Parts: sequence; structure tokens; C-alpha cells
Amino acid sequence: MAPVASAFVLDGDQVERALVVCAHPDDVDFAAAGTVATWTDAGIEVTYCLVTDGDAGGFDAAIARTDIGPMRRREQAAAAKELGVEELVFLGYPDGRLQPTLELRCDLARVIRQVRPQRVIGQSPARNFQRIAASHPDHLAAGEATLCAVYPDARNEFAFPELMGEGLEPWIVPEVWVMGGPEPNRVVDITDQVERKVRALLHHGSQHPDPEKMERRVRAWFADTGQRLGLAEGRSAEAFLVLETA
Repeated sequence: MAPVASAFVLDGDQVERALVVCAHPDDVDFAAAGTVATWTDAGIEVTYCLVTDGDAGGFDAAIARTDIGPMRRREQAAAAKELGVEELVFLGYPDGRLQPTLELRCDLARVIRQVRPQRVIGQSPARNFQRIAASHPDHLAAGEATLCAVYPDARNEFAFPELMGEGLEPWIVPEVWVMGGPEPNRVVDITDQVERKVRALLHHGSQHPDPEKMERRVRAWFADTGQRLGLAEGRSAEAFLVLETA
């Protein structure tokens, strides 16, 4: 697969805003940090929506569970700043117990109507049977709820009428980029952003008992992605399934 000719133009119009929805802090940095950095460098305003605080994560039993959520919010804010992202929305759902409920769909539709993005990045709702660790149940739930919020919830004035009561007009998201899913159809060359991607991931110190091992693994993953999807030798890539919603 050849790299996409342009990651920034949609139907002849410049993409101005993008929204990334993830289950946990650090999800976006593993899957899409290079792409996000490429977009912010091009002038796209990116907002993150974190559905949980990742309060069930971490490896150090000496850290109180009540401290993990606030710690991970700070880590994600620092990682986002590394990539040029300043606006983060935390929904505060419990980590490890996420379901694609109507409540979550409403909350995500609210964020979409507030941000009014031309592009949404979300997680895949499809389980990966080749590598089960790639399909955390929270990721699947966040992915399903995100797609439902994009279509039909955010665009339908009669869905969740309380949002109209809040003054939030319907918004049509033209394009969704699904990360971590099967059969990607878009590849972004992130070779020039790999160092920023690694720095962003290193901000999530509460999650990495062996940061050097994590860094080696990430560099190898995305170099392999580049080779598998047709980039030149030595290039790195992130891959997505891009869906048009019209």
C-alpha cells in the first residue's frame, strides 16, 4: 500500500480540527502520536477525549489507587503537549469496566458537537484474533461508542435532545480514522515524528517498568508497519482504516 498523497485535505477543503477519542491515557501515543504530530505541524487543531483516567493501570503497588487517575491525567497532558495538543477532555469513566452505553454515546456526541471536527480518530470495535492483547475490552467499547456518536448521534438533532437544550447544534463528521483495526487503507509516514512519538510515550512513566524495552518495541513495530505497507526501507508508519460517513 502506498502512502496517502495528502493527510490534510478532505473533499478539497482544509481540515482545521480533529478529535481523538481513546479509552485510556497513552492509547493515542501508542497508536497515532506520529500522525497527530504531523497534523499539528500542518496547523490542524487536535483535541483529545479520554474516556477513562486509566485508574486500573500501572505497575507499582506502592502507589495508592486513588493517585493513579490524577497521575495519568498529568502524564497524558505532558505527552499531548509534546505533540502540539493543548485541549484535553476527560470523561472520567471507570477503567476496565467500559461499555458502549447510551450515556457514553451521549457524552461523546456532546464532545463532537462542542469541538466540531472534520476528522475523528477512534479505536477499533473489532477484536484482533491474531493478537488478543491488541483488543482491550475498553478499546472495543470506546471504538463502538465513538462510531455510534459520529453516526448517527452527533448529526441527528432528535438524538439526545438534551444536547440541543444545551445549545449544541448537530455536527456531521465527514471522516473517521480507525486505529488498531483490520485491513488499513491509509498509511501515514511518521519517520520524521518517531522521536516525538517516543518522547510522548516516555511521559507515561507510571505504565513503563522498563522504558528502554518499550522504546525498542515501539520503534520496531512502526518500522515493520512501514515495510509491510510499502514504504521505503528505513521508513516508519502508522496505519488506519479511514471511513467516509456521507
